[in-house]
Amino acid sequence: MPRNEVTSEMVRSSSVLVSDKVQGLPMQTFGLRETIIKSQLAQKEDSYTHLQSFRFFVGTYNVNGQPPRESLQPWLSQDIEPPDVYCVGFQEIDLSKEAFLFNDTPREEEWFKAVTESLHPGAKYAKVKLVRLVGILLLLYVRTELAMNVSEVEAETVGTGIMGRMGNKGGVAIRFKLHNTTLCVVNSHLAAHAEEYERRNQDFRDICARMQFCQLNLGLPPLTINKHNIILWLGDLNYRLEEQDVEQVKKLVEVRDFQALYQHDQLKIQREAMAVFEGYMEGEISFQPTYKYNTGSDDWDTSEKCRIPAWCDRILWKGKNISQLSYRSHPTLRNSDHKPVSAVFDIGVKVADKELYCKTLEEIVRSLDKLENASIPSVALSKREFLFKDVKYMQLQVESFTIRNGPVPCQFEFINKPGEDAYCKLWLAANPSKGFLLPDSEVVVELELFVNKSTATRLNSGEDKLEDILVLHLDRGKDYFLPVSGNYLPSCFGSPLQTLSYMREPIQDMLPETIRELTLMPLWEGDDAFRDQEPLEIPKELWMMVDHLYRNACQQEDLFQQPGLRSEFEQIRDCLDAGMMDTLIGSNHSVAEALLLFLESLPEPVICYKLYSKCLEHADSFVLSCQVVSTLPKCHKNVFSYLMAFLRELLIHEHSRKNHLDANILASIFGGLLLRPPPDHPKPTVAEKRKAQQFVQHFLLRECGVL
Repeated sequence: MPRNEVTSEMVRSSSVLVSDKVQGLPMQTFGLRETIIKSQLAQKEDSYTHLQSFRFFVGTYNVNGQPPRESLQPWLSQDIEPPDVYCVGFQEIDLSKEAFLFNDTPREEEWFKAVTESLHPGAKYAKVKLVRLVGILLLLYVRTELAMNVSEVEAETVGTGIMGRMGNKGGVAIRFKLHNTTLCVVNSHLAAHAEEYERRNQDFRDICARMQFCQLNLGLPPLTINKHNIILWLGDLNYRLEEQDVEQVKKLVEVRDFQALYQHDQLKIQREAMAVFEGYMEGEISFQPTYKYNTGSDDWDTSEKCRIPAWCDRILWKGKNISQLSYRSHPTLRNSDHKPVSAVFDIGVKVADKELYCKTLEEIVRSLDKLENASIPSVALSKREFLFKDVKYMQLQVESFTIRNGPVPCQFEFINKPGEDAYCKLWLAANPSKGFLLPDSEVVVELELFVNKSTATRLNSGEDKLEDILVLHLDRGKDYFLPVSGNYLPSCFGSPLQTLSYMREPIQDMLPETIRELTLMPLWEGDDAFRDQEPLEIPKELWMMVDHLYRNACQQEDLFQQPGLRSEFEQIRDCLDAGMMDTLIGSNHSVAEALLLFLESLPEPVICYKLYSKCLEHADSFVLSCQVVSTLPKCHKNVFSYLMAFLRELLIHEHSRKNHLDANILASIFGGLLLRPPPDHPKPTVAEKRKAQQFVQHFLLRECGVL
């Protein structure tokens, strides 16, 4: 069989339950009893497993949008001994607008083929999983004879780009079980630019918080990255050298004084401050910086920017029984402005002894039989009422309590109240929302309150309040009722454009009755029929953000493509909602992202829902598109015209040559925000997204005379 051919027997994915086959042991997977048995087996794992060493190759390569033009063997097959497992990550496999906007690229197949052809010739390998987010690609291979010992394979992605979603930055991960050891491999591309280390730290935290893998037993909460025995984290982490002169750095590299340089490494500094990668290890760096080179050479960057060399490309790990054998770069590969990096590890994996396993299992089952006959379960709760004060838009608040179990194993779950579709309101979540407890054990439950675009409007108007009652149910036991309450500070985020156009004062200075009346005002029954006062041409909050960008950011590189800082968004939101100051605080990127989040939060988009289909239908014609826009309610038409005028300003040559924006990029970003399908409409297809882009692009290239 050719070494790059993969059979279904070799590959184990999340759709196949193979843990029983792996060990050949009689073990069911679902239900309370089985879950308890599984948990106790995990606790007693050391009694029936032994450690066996497996060799892992971990590699990362930012390929700068280039196709594979050279063999990857100098990177992937440099050692004499073939590895047991390959974890190979790429960043920027495609820098095209198509990849960025539609997550579609032919480069995935090209790089997969290049890797497969360059794996160590001393062994045969099966591809276990491939996962990609725009240009971030991760491949997992194992030796074919190991494939039957791999189970519970899952892959997930997290975008941390603009608005916390766009996949030009973020992470992809594959989790799996090798014998009895759980592993998670993460490939990330964090925020660029030397000064943006806080943004990189935030990207790392976001990936950790949002990367969640479904378990085979859907009754159990999702697994996070940190819930694995072994974590291997690779990627273009983009940390730079702090406040260094480019020529001095090059001199230190020339004499190979990497220790002196390393003292200024941002990742080292941030890890020591416990701001990022807490608990992770990294090997000693004994190779020269891997960024930035002139493509096709070993020469440092000679472009106008003349980037300071830095160790952007890194590999870290977390867990026990891990020994790093090598950590190096591979400078002979010249396809990119980065050099690839690799690390080889010997990792101790827990392998089960069948006889000892069966003996342990029998003991657990006998013990459980006795406990189940003892009595009904009962628990003690550390807290039963929860108050959330001064909740703000998109600012998470958490209250926690402990469930302490008695002498009987029990399963708990927050259950729906009669006539309701979920156990809590949309702005609330319990983590975990279900689970089980062994005798005399406890679990901390976090109640997370988060108001976003889907819940803000009704809270602003007072139609909904921060009031709920959670019902905590014990299987074969009693129910506990937990009241939750709080107060929400109204926000311009989630408020209709028409409502805001009638507000001359900050929204938090308005009376609740006034906010309610304005929010519930009909949109299509005459603009001024319900108010004596003249509305503003556009909401003052929108004007403040656009005006700030117009005055400060027309030539800002990567505007609307690079995220801001969450802490700065919160300051901007508070300024808009409470009118605390005349000027907005925060970087241009933070204000730009706040503008996008504002547009996304509108309960009725700038192009009203009922015109969505007509806009797509007329997207080929500028004249017909203008006619559709002319039928918008006055405040929506004003906002559309104002935004288009601002975006056209960004595209004039003196600005676009510095901000690197074009009509295609802006139309794609704003098309999906200004022109959204109605809530009951299916998720937009790629064709619909292109139509929305085409519609907006008309107005970026020329002014509409009828507006």
